[in-house]
Amino acid sequence: MSAYSNTKTYPLRYSDFDFKDELRPSALLALTQESACMSADELGFGYADLKPAALGFVIVNSYCSILRPVRLGEDVTVSTWPLPPRHVFFERDYRLTSGGEEVAAVASRWCLVDLADFSLCTPERLGKAHENCPYRDEKTVQPPAWKIPRIKEGVEAYRMRVENSHCDHYFHANNARYADFFFDCFSMEELAARPVSAFQIAYIKQAKPGTELVFVREDAEGGAICEARADGETLTQFRVWFAGEGA
Repeated sequence: MSAYSNTKTYPLRYSDFDFKDELRPSALLALTQESACMSADELGFGYADLKPAALGFVIVNSYCSILRPVRLGEDVTVSTWPLPPRHVFFERDYRLTSGGEEVAAVASRWCLVDLADFSLCTPERLGKAHENCPYRDEKTVQPPAWKIPRIKEGVEAYRMRVENSHCDHYFHANNARYADFFFDCFSMEELAARPVSAFQIAYIKQAKPGTELVFVREDAEGGAICEARADGETLTQFRVWFAGEGA
């Protein structure tokens, strides 16, 4: 088994923390995204490597288990590695520590796409970078399931429009920003009283600038399920588990 990992310690900013002086879920996902990009650069299939071939990676699932909150004044060290691909799915896991203590474990799934039409590509399109990649079998966390149940009787939480500040170089709302979008379906009082133990996001379809998103919430066992919809179509799904309520 390969022992490869990309490991980096990140000093955190005041703006990375929420009203409880705890690391925002969106900031946590941004750290994992940063580490994933640096690892891909090291392994020869980063953004600069793929752009000339009109290829790119897009995330389709993320699952985060929070072992304890990261608090204001702490740093975070992120270690990440790619797992062996499964057909069109490229899995990547992350271990987050602070002060030598594991604080979170994250699993993600990505797809390699042809940017001309966003069709899915197999690992062979990466050529030597795939052949020589030191894939690692170790998992940091196993999601209960990658598929999130659909909402049956949800209630609209709020609406918003995707703007340029939400978007990345693929001209759609960046994956980390969805954590902010979805946690805004909950009040500050609710989040203060119900610590998050895990959350999951499924990215189904891109949200381009100008898209009006309708956020719908339904309480579920151990937490809640939310959906971001546009014109009646579900673009992104979210599930959260609260500590002491099952995960």
